[in-house]
Amino acid sequence: MSSESRPEWFQRAIDAGRNDAEVMVEGCKVHYATWGEVGKPGIILIHGSNAHLEWWRFVAPFLADQFRVASMDLSGNGDSGWREKYSGELYAKEVKAVCEEAQLGSKPFVVAHSFGGFVAQETGHNFGEELGGNVICDFTESPPENYTEWGRQIEENGGGTARPTRVYEDFNTALNRFRLVPEQPIPHPYVIEFIGRQSLRQVEGGWTWKFDPSMYDHLEMGREQKDKFLELKCLSALVLGEHSTDDGALSARYMAEITDSELPIITIPGTHHHFMFDEPMATVAAIKGILLAWIQAD
Repeated sequence: MSSESRPEWFQRAIDAGRNDAEVMVEGCKVHYATWGEVGKPGIILIHGSNAHLEWWRFVAPFLADQFRVASMDLSGNGDSGWREKYSGELYAKEVKAVCEEAQLGSKPFVVAHSFGGFVAQETGHNFGEELGGNVICDFTESPPENYTEWGRQIEENGGGTARPTRVYEDFNTALNRFRLVPEQPIPHPYVIEFIGRQSLRQVEGGWTWKFDPSMYDHLEMGREQKDKFLELKCLSALVLGEHSTDDGALSARYMAEITDSELPIITIPGTHHHFMFDEPMATVAAIKGILLAWIQAD
C-alpha cells in the first residue's frame, strides 16, 4: 500500500514528538516514553504479553491533547531490562515508578492491554488509593472453575523449560516471522510492519525478539486475582474487542456478574484482541470517554 493511501492518523502518530527515558526499579532498567504537557491529567499505558510500549504508538499521541501520557516497557519486554524473577508486586512498583518519573500527577489513570490488565490490577491492589482508575483492555477475570494459575502450571511442568528465542540471520527474515498472538485479520499491514520492526534486537549471529522467553517460568502471579479485583480502591472499566479470541478476554459476563453489572464495559465493534491496531481512533475515543467521565464526576 502506498503512503498516500494510508490514513492520516498513521503518519501523525509516527511524526508525533515524544521523549524517551528510563528509571531503575529494584535493580532493573525500565524504559518509557512520554507525550503531552506536564500538569494535565496523567495516563500510564501498559502493553500485553511479549509486547512493548509501541503497541500504544497509534493511540498515545491522540490522548496527549488532553492528558500527560506515558507508555512503558515492562521488565522482560521491549527496551527494558530482564530479571531473574518477576512478580505482580514488582510490576506494580515499575508502574508506580514510571508514573512518578514521568510526572503524571497525583492520580494517574492506568490503561492496560491483555497481560497488562493483570499488571494494572496488581498496581490497583498495591497503590489503588493513589490512582484515578484502571481501564482494562481485553483482559478479564475468569470464573474459579476456569482459572489456572500460571505458577501452578510451571510447577507441574517442571519449570525452567523456556527455550531462547530463535536467532535469524538477517533482519528481513526475522521481520517476516512477526505474528500477533492470537493471530487476527490485519486491516492495516503497515501498522504491523512498524510494530514488528520495533520488536527485534540485534544479537550475535543475527536478530531475535526483544522479550525474555523465560519470563513466565519465573513469574509469581498469586492465586487470588478475583478477590484483588473486587477489593480495588480505584475505579475500573473494561474495553473489549468484539471479535477477540484471546482466552483471557472471554469472561466479561462473569465480571459483570461479580460487580452486580456496575462495571462499565465497552465493546469496540468489528475489532479483535489487538484492537488498537484495528481501530486506533475508536480506541482513543473509548479511553477518553471513560476517563473524561470519571474526571467530570470527580
